[in-house]
Amino acid sequence: MATETLLEIKNLVTEFRGEEETVKAINDISFSLSRGETIGIVGESGSGKSVTALSVMRLVAKSHGKTTSGEILYHSRNKGKVDITKLSGSEMRALRGNEIAMIFQEPMTSLNPVYTCGDQIMEAILLHQKVTKKEAKIRTIELFKEVQLPHPERIFDCYPHQISGGQKQRVMIAMAISGRPNILIADEPTTALDVTVQAAILELLLKLQRERDMGILFITHDLGVIAELADKVVVMYKGKIVEQGSVLDIFTKPQHPYTKGLLACRPPLDRRLRWLPTVSYFMKTEASGEMIESRQSVAEVTGKLIVSTEERLEAHKKLYAQAPILQLKNVQTYFPVKKGILGKVTDYVKAVDDVSFDVYPGETLGLVGESGCGKTTLGRTILRLIPPTGGDIIFDGKNISSLSEKEMRGLRRDMQLIFQDPYSSLNPRLTIGQAIMEPMQVHGIGDSDISRKKQVIALLERVNMNKTHFYRYPHEFSGGQRQRICIARALALKPKFIICDEPVSALDVSVQAQVLNLLNELKREFGFTYIFISHDLSVVKFMSDRMVVMNRGRIEEMGDADTIYSNPQTAYTQKLIDAIPKGQLADIRSAIEKKNNLRT
Repeated sequence: MATETLLEIKNLVTEFRGEEETVKAINDISFSLSRGETIGIVGESGSGKSVTALSVMRLVAKSHGKTTSGEILYHSRNKGKVDITKLSGSEMRALRGNEIAMIFQEPMTSLNPVYTCGDQIMEAILLHQKVTKKEAKIRTIELFKEVQLPHPERIFDCYPHQISGGQKQRVMIAMAISGRPNILIADEPTTALDVTVQAAILELLLKLQRERDMGILFITHDLGVIAELADKVVVMYKGKIVEQGSVLDIFTKPQHPYTKGLLACRPPLDRRLRWLPTVSYFMKTEASGEMIESRQSVAEVTGKLIVSTEERLEAHKKLYAQAPILQLKNVQTYFPVKKGILGKVTDYVKAVDDVSFDVYPGETLGLVGESGCGKTTLGRTILRLIPPTGGDIIFDGKNISSLSEKEMRGLRRDMQLIFQDPYSSLNPRLTIGQAIMEPMQVHGIGDSDISRKKQVIALLERVNMNKTHFYRYPHEFSGGQRQRICIARALALKPKFIICDEPVSALDVSVQAQVLNLLNELKREFGFTYIFISHDLSVVKFMSDRMVVMNRGRIEEMGDADTIYSNPQTAYTQKLIDAIPKGQLADIRSAIEKKNNLRT
C-alpha cells in the first residue's frame, strides 16, 4: 500500500566543536518516515539518536554544534517539500511545535515549574492558532481528556510538582499534539516510568497516531519497547546507522554485531541466565582499531548461559538452611497528614503497612511494585533513614527498630545503600577518590589516608574503573560510570548487607547489563546480601532468588522469583507482568497484525 512520505533525512552530518577536537555526533545518516509509520531509533547513550531528533527540530545549540551537511526534507502542509536545514528562524518557529512536535525525555525539566499545566498548554495553542483565551482553555481541557488525564479541570490548575511522573508525561503529550502535528518525535518518553504506566503511555501514543495519522520517531535504548511499537527500526552506533529494517527482520535475523549485542543484553523472561551478554561480547576492537565480530547468534550465546532448575534448587537448599541476616516483623511506616491552622493530624498515609519477611545471607531479595507502593520507603525504613512507626527490624540478631542515632551509627558500615540517581548522590565538589574515602575516614577504616587511597584505587579497578579516575569529578563520567563509583563507595566499608534502590532504571540496556553482572560478581566474591528494589520485573527476575510484590504499602505476593513470574497468584502481579515489553516474536507478529488491521 502506497504511503505518503513525511520526512527524508539524506546524508546528514551534525558536528559539535570542543576545545581540542570536533566530534561528528551524527555522521552521514539517511532514512525516511511515512505518514502513519513509527520508526524506532535505538542505540546506547552517545550513539546520536537524540542529536538526530534535535537536528530535525533545529534545536542543536549554535554555540557548540551545527548541522554541517546533508538534507532534512519535510513535506509541509502549506509549503510542500522544504529543507529544514535552510529555513530561517521565523520559518522554523512556525513549523516547530505546530507541524513537527517533540516529547522530551524528562517531563519535570521540560515543564516550567512556575506555571500551571493548563497555562503551559494554552501558551502553545495561542502561539500557533488564532483563538481566544477562552477557546484555548476549552481546547486544553479537551486535550487533557484526549490523553486520558484524570480530572482534567483539576490538572489544568495543578503545577508540575503536584502530579505524578506518568501524568506529567501525558501533559507533555497534550502539548505536543496541540498543533495537530504531522510528525511526533518522542525522545525516551517512558525511561523512568513504571512498566504499567509505560504500557499506558505507549498505548496512548499508538491511539493518537491512528486517530491523527501521524508519523512517529520513537527514540529509546530499550528494544523491548520498540518490538511492540515500531514498524521499522534504525540502529545507531557512534553517530552512524549500522542497521535498519522492519521490526520483524531486526529481531529475527539481526545482521550487525552491535544489534545482536543490544538484543542479547536484555534480561530474558522465559529463562534464567548466569550473566547477561553485553555488546562487547559481539564486537571487540583490537589495539589496531580493527573490529572483531562474533559469528554466533543471540540464541547460541544465551543458550550456553542458562541455569538449570536443578542447579537453582540445590543452591536454594543451602541458602535457606541458614539463619536469616534480616527479619522484618509487622513493620509499619506511617506519615501524618496535617490540616488546619494548628497543623492538627487528621489522617495517616500508610506507606508501609504490616510488612513481614526474612532475608538470608547471600540472598538477593527482589522488591517490586509501582511507584507509590512503598518499596523505597521500606528500604529506607530498614536502614533506619526513616523511623518505623511500628514493628521490629532485626539485623544480624539485633533489634534495631528503636536504636538511637548514635547506636545506629556503628551499624551503618554493615548496611549500605546504592541510590537510584548516582549523580545526585555524589557531592559535585568532591573528587571521586574523596567521595569514596570519606565514609572510610568516618568509620576508621585504614590507618592513614595513604593506605585508604590504595584501597580506593583497588576498589575502582574492581568495578572496572582505573586509578586516574581518583582525581576526577562526578560530572566527568557517564551515568554507568557514576553508578560504578557509587557501588565502589558502598563496598568501601565492607558491608554485610546492601539495598539497591532502582540502581539501573535510568541506564542504557547495555550499561544496565554491565552493572547487573558486576553486582552479581561482587555478591559471589564478597558474599553480599542484597535487597534489589525496582519496578522492572525482568531485571528483578534476573537478579533475585525470591521476589516480594508490594501494592499500597502491603505485600501482595511473595515467593520464588521464577515461580511468581510463571504462575502469579494475584491480579496485580499479573498486571505488572503483562505490562513488561517482552520483545518476543509472537508479540511482534501480533502487534504487526493489529496495526495492519487498523490501517485497513
